[in-house]
Amino acid sequence: MVDEPVQNTPPPALTRDALVQAALRVLEREGINGLSMRKVATELGVKAASLYWHVRNKEQLLDLLTDALMADAEPPPREGDWRTQFRAYCIRYRSHLLGKRDAARVVAGRLAPGPHLLRLMEDQLDRLRTAGFNDADAALITYLLGAYVQGFVLQEQAPIAASETTGTSRRDVAVSVGDRFRALPPETFPNLVALAGDLTDPSMEARFTFGLERLLDGMAALLDPPRS
Repeated sequence: MVDEPVQNTPPPALTRDALVQAALRVLEREGINGLSMRKVATELGVKAASLYWHVRNKEQLLDLLTDALMADAEPPPREGDWRTQFRAYCIRYRSHLLGKRDAARVVAGRLAPGPHLLRLMEDQLDRLRTAGFNDADAALITYLLGAYVQGFVLQEQAPIAASETTGTSRRDVAVSVGDRFRALPPETFPNLVALAGDLTDPSMEARFTFGLERLLDGMAALLDPPRS
């Protein structure tokens, strides 16, 4: 949870919600590397010192943003079995993170539940317990699925190589790496040569789907007796 603010009474013209909304605008415009207390203050038209009535530092601001980024996240409908619902949950979460600049970098590894995150966590846990998962497994599954999606998006948005940062497409970089694998001496690297296409051809969509289905397989194995 976010710590209590340093000061006792904020300036009347500045609210925490206004601060968070300004920070979201700066994040979308400049990314997490460009996010600073000074820039948020400029966005609000106040001095940076005014922000410290609400947050102590940038890390505490990121706690608030972690929840704010989930304000418009909607859980999937309760249709189909648990596997269908949690597949949809993860697909939606990935799309949500990809749709907001540096959202995965803000939320990954951070546990700062506000009202929006609490709503989603409660919904997930209720679905898991209703499906028959025990309490310990349900709690771990919510962490595991979130970590998988966040980690995947972090990988997905990071440059695959230096050449991507200078204009080469991700697909072209992968093709080049595949060609390099194929050109290796097969007597030394037989597996890399043989699997060059398998290693570099799949799209990020295919990779995400493969990993997600394996996680769902693992969840299914926890149910005793197994059921849909």
